[in-house]
Amino acid sequence: MRRLLVRVCTATLLGFLMLPAGGLLPAQAQAAKGPSGLPLPRYVSLKSKSVNLRIGPSLDYAVAWRYMKPGVPVEIIQEYDNWRRIRDADGTEGWVNQALLSGDRTAVTAPWMRGKGDSVYVNMRREPQPSSAVVAKLQPGVVIHIGECNGDWCRAEVDGTEGWVAQAEIWGAYPGEAFK
Repeated sequence: MRRLLVRVCTATLLGFLMLPAGGLLPAQAQAAKGPSGLPLPRYVSLKSKSVNLRIGPSLDYAVAWRYMKPGVPVEIIQEYDNWRRIRDADGTEGWVNQALLSGDRTAVTAPWMRGKGDSVYVNMRREPQPSSAVVAKLQPGVVIHIGECNGDWCRAEVDGTEGWVAQAEIWGAYPGEAFK
């Protein structure tokens, strides 16, 4: 994800806005609702090709990062008025205006495995089972579009190739989360 970001300024106050390290487990957290009535936390994606990540919830706050690619998955962890506090796959947090976010679900393949070698891949399979044929081998850090998840597998598409990836091998769907 870092290669998709352009450093704009130093955000020394970012630590001020951080949530406590001990948080709710995703299953517990999904039960919480934000002021919008939608669950917190939840995954969404960036809508625009240029999105400023701010250190606070208004245009008056400094820009900490700029995302330069639409479709990047982010997790909404807090809401304030029309602003959403987000976290990306690398753990970077900040505030963006809700108009710059999309409900389209995307995910990143095994971001925790980046830099572990050229032989590390996430298999995209024809069917949602480990014995199914591999239709693509995806490097860690690839952004995929996910259409549904059954709690163990997610139906995914990347560059015209469709298949299923193990939910445990992506960042963008909670463990056990099912949706269509």
